[in-house]
Amino acid sequence: MAKLYGVSVGTGDPELITVKGLKCLQEADIVAFPEGINGKSGIAQRIISPWLQSHQMLLPLKFPYIQDDQELTEAWNVAAQTVLPYLQKGEDVTFACEGDISFYSTFTYLAQMVQKLDPTIGVETIPGVCSPMAVASELGIPLTARSQRLIILPTLYHLEELEKAFQVAEVVVLMKFSSLYSQIWELLQTKNLLDHSYIIERATMPEQVVYKDLKEQADLKLSYFSVMIIKVSTSWN
Repeated sequence: MAKLYGVSVGTGDPELITVKGLKCLQEADIVAFPEGINGKSGIAQRIISPWLQSHQMLLPLKFPYIQDDQELTEAWNVAAQTVLPYLQKGEDVTFACEGDISFYSTFTYLAQMVQKLDPTIGVETIPGVCSPMAVASELGIPLTARSQRLIILPTLYHLEELEKAFQVAEVVVLMKFSSLYSQIWELLQTKNLLDHSYIIERATMPEQVVYKDLKEQADLKLSYFSVMIIKVSTSWN
């Protein structure tokens, strides 16, 4: 029976893929990945390009960056309908996923839709490096230590969510926060946390940018691919 494989390929550096993930990727006859925008290669495609082989069939799938549930569901359905004929013919399909396959991953929706359309299709995932871990590594700091509690906010629309996180966690990670950055900066200043906050744009990619001294960075124009780590408490107890 054919299987849909989800392979985590890390955050940007092609060497961050696991040995198991690389083996699965290189043994695949059909390699799928999210399509890039405006005719450019997507991030996952760029990550795996050094490892791809000439005989492999490449299958870019369109996943729009929108919030509308109906349009998203339709996009996942179209993607599933694209890979399903190969799977039903007994051909495995390997999907390359930026970051980790289980961490806010597009693959989750693709796999669910494929199995909804055909419950006989098996799914296997291979874990990898996700952005908070990559950012901590690039900063040279532990993400957490001992009994520190961690909260990850995958999107931030209201500052109240961050204030609530400060009340229950020693470490807070923010993703997709750029539209509220100026307000976040003011809150961090009020709480004397600017010295304990760090931002990396495009972690482990060639164009990576690191911001460690946020006191002088109140007006940053950050990209979608930015992650902030806030050390609410440096205590390890």
